[in-house]
Amino acid sequence: MLFDPAARRRSRNTGRLFAIYEIVYTCVDFGAALAFVVGSVMFFSEAWMTAGTWMFLAGSILFAVKPTLRLVREVHLYRQGESDKVAARLRGEA
Repeated sequence: MLFDPAARRRSRNTGRLFAIYEIVYTCVDFGAALAFVVGSVMFFSEAWMTAGTWMFLAGSILFAVKPTLRLVREVHLYRQGESDKVAARLRGEA
């Protein structure tokens, strides 16, 4: 099931995978915030206004990446869980 809170605790691999996605998500979040702050400062000067606009666009794109990362992570965890089930069946555990 997608967005299952227990998925990150299914195995050591899923926990590691979840942690990697969280680190990337946090870096993207920080990058978006930084782009908006820098863009805001740039807007105080006429000469930097165009560059500030580009920073706002970059921040917006990074904010759009965040939910995409969450969905990709969940699909990845779901697929890993499905492969774990298949491997368990092959070993005769399920």
